This record gives sequence, structure tokens and C-alpha cells, in this order.
Amino acid sequence: MKLAGLKTVSNAHGESIWAVTWAPATASRPAKLLSGSLDESVKIWSGDELEEEATNTGHSLGVVAVAAHPTTPIAASTSLDSFVRVFDVDTNTTVSTLESPPSEAWNMRFHPKGDMLAVAGGGSASVKLWDTTSWRTDVSLEVPKGEGANTKSSEKAGGKFVLAVAWSRDGSRLACSTMDGTIAIFDVTRGKFLYNLEGHYMPVRSLAFSPTDSRILFSASDDKHIHMYDVDNKSLICAMSGHASWVLSIDVSPDGLAVATGSSDRSVRLWDLSMRASVQTMTNHTDQVWGVAFRPTGSSGSRSGRLASVSDDKSISLYDFT
Repeated sequence: MKLAGLKTVSNAHGESIWAVTWAPATASRPAKLLSGSLDESVKIWSGDELEEEATNTGHSLGVVAVAAHPTTPIAASTSLDSFVRVFDVDTNTTVSTLESPPSEAWNMRFHPKGDMLAVAGGGSASVKLWDTTSWRTDVSLEVPKGEGANTKSSEKAGGKFVLAVAWSRDGSRLACSTMDGTIAIFDVTRGKFLYNLEGHYMPVRSLAFSPTDSRILFSASDDKHIHMYDVDNKSLICAMSGHASWVLSIDVSPDGLAVATGSSDRSVRLWDLSMRASVQTMTNHTDQVWGVAFRPTGSSGSRSGRLASVSDDKSISLYDFT
């Protein structure tokens, strides 16, 4: 497996780019790339050409996360203004605007079936679940305080400030990560906290479940490590290292055989999971890499795999993944 640089768009936004995701292909078009920036906008790009198609505005502060619905042309963005804006990727029209208390809207992910949107609740130490039909939230999953081995360092590290979320492939489990390095696992059907996964002792800013195995969860942390967990057995399978600084973002390839990571060391790394090691380092960016995203399979007209990365250097890089 390898990455090959295809295109880099410099000054893709007016400020740092903190978020990236792919809107899946539809019957009438290929997948589109979405990027979110501290310039308060989300931009929509054609997949392979990286041509800007539209700019979605409305936030009053920087965009910290973007997420795309798995089966419809709907996407959402969260911002430092604590609003979640839901919009149509194809028409660039607003679908709904969801309000959260200050500092309670961070990373987010749609449920694999698309019926819920999970939003990391930051300082509320919770995850809010929004119904994607009514756009109302009736469920809040609370992260227990004083749980696990990181209790002593919790206050120093920012405690149970919830940074990131991830759904298991079957949608039965939700993982969320915190500033103190713990990862909480929930049974969503019962709305119940199950347990914490231990091992990190610094903030975990990104999570991703394997798209081929609902048991396998990956985490990226400021401690420079990537962890691979067996969620069902509550066990750490392996810890991988190689970045020289914080690991800010992680995503899993559609075939489940590789992960990509972005770091404050300005690099993107590709990891072969059969070797459990980094096999390639890309140095396109000149500042820290806040987001990496593999294009989902099934993209009409797509020729091969794609990975995108975004950075504080205001650029977007697109890679061929084979």
C-alpha cells in the first residue's frame, strides 16, 4: 500500500483548516470533499479535481468539525460559536441550525444509518444525540467523572472535556474521547455507559472505528501514539508510534487494512495494520495537520482510493491511495 500526491491547493481558505470529510457519491455525481476553517466557512470541492464548487457560510467563529450523512447529500458543521449548521451539499442551502451552550459543540459523526448525529459536548462532559428527522436532541450520554486510571490527572489535563466521537460499524456502540486521555464506550440502544478504555494520558483528539470490524477502534493522542483497541474485550491490541509530536487526526481506509494520521509535526503518515507500523510519511504541509479523510467506497466514476489532508498552513492535499 502507498500514497502518491495528486494535488495541493494552497490558500484553500483564508485561515487554518481544522476539518475535512467526504460527502459520499450519489447516483448522479462522484463524492465531494468538504473542508472547514477558522475563517468561519465550509467549502465544497469536486473530488478528484479539487475545484471549489461552493462556500457555506453562517458561522460567526471558526469551524472545528464537518460530518457528512452516509446516504443523503446532507452535511453538518460545528463551530466555536457553539452552533451546528446542517446543510445540503448539492444545493448549499441550510437545512437546520442547532444551538448548543457555549463550548459544547466539537467533533461529530452521523450514525451509520444516518438517523442520529452525535456531537461531542466539550465542557458538558457528554455527547448529545440529535434526531436527523426532527433535528431535536432528546438523548445526552454523560461521561462519568472519577472513572478509570486517569482520575488523578483529569483535572490537570482538562478533565472530561469531550473532544471526539466515533460510531461502531453496526451503530450499537459509541466511543467518545476526552482531554484526560480516557475513551468512554456507550451502548447507544440502552443509553448506557459501559466502560472506559485506558492507555492514553494526554488528550485524544480523534477516534475512528474500523469500517470492516465493529470491535476495532483506533485513537490518536497528544502523547504521540496511535492505539488500536478491541472494544468488546476492553483490551489494547497495540500501540503504534512514529510521529514526533501530537497526533491530531486519524482515519481508517475503506478496506480496514490501513490507517492515516495527521500530526502537529506537519506530516501525514500511512500505517499498515498487518505490520502495525508506519510505512510512509508525506510532508506536503508546512504546519500541523488537523484532518485526514479517506474517500468512502462506491464513488461513481472514481478510479482508485483517495486520501485528503488539511492543515494550519491553509492548504488541502489530495493523495492517491493504492
